[in-house]
Amino acid sequence: MIELDSVSKIYRTDSVEVRALDDVSLRIDEGDLVAIMGHSGSGKSTMMNILGCLDVPTMGVYRLDGIDVGQLKEGRLAEIRNTRIGFVFQSFNLIPRTNALRNVELPLVYSGGRDRRARARAALERVGLGERATHMPNELSGGQQQRVAIARALVTDPKMILADEPTGNLDSTSTTEIMRLLVELNKAGRTVVLITHEDDVAAFAKRVIKLHDGRIVSDENREHTDVFSTVVP
Repeated sequence: MIELDSVSKIYRTDSVEVRALDDVSLRIDEGDLVAIMGHSGSGKSTMMNILGCLDVPTMGVYRLDGIDVGQLKEGRLAEIRNTRIGFVFQSFNLIPRTNALRNVELPLVYSGGRDRRARARAALERVGLGERATHMPNELSGGQQQRVAIARALVTDPKMILADEPTGNLDSTSTTEIMRLLVELNKAGRTVVLITHEDDVAAFAKRVIKLHDGRIVSDENREHTDVFSTVVP
């Protein structure tokens, strides 16, 4: 599903050159649950931007479902972002004066999707918040707001969920609830990519990739372990 082939991302300011990603090659198969880890400056945010079609490599090739993303124009990239990738962010990014249902419905407004209201309700039901559809974000807990954000990511029925520090603003109980939900979505067939610096979050993944100075320094497959039964009650 995801292929990075010798990908580098270089930022230049005057005479300074920064390699945020440095000759990275990577494959993520459909249905995988991957955590990409690293400290600040490791390149994980740049990796997220490229995987999410928010940016393109300076060198190398990124293929999503066999499509060379670097060859696409902005309109096509926007279409991919809105239909094939569901984004979940640390800060939820909900519209404050809009209720949960309308927040979830928003991607369908942009894409011109039909049956918007029914699909948004179904997505809220999927994350266990059907009864909170008319609540405003400030009437919801942090964990509930993140569930709304996940519902919004699901409403276009994307193949991949890209979650950037999805539990960074949550307490430990809400963190476990959100991670359990992401695991369930993965078991239902969606590819889930987590960007995180937290070991507790990475423990839910089948595979953990660690970055340092823009390079992959380890790639551990945990699918053979019993990590799910030990982490998820």
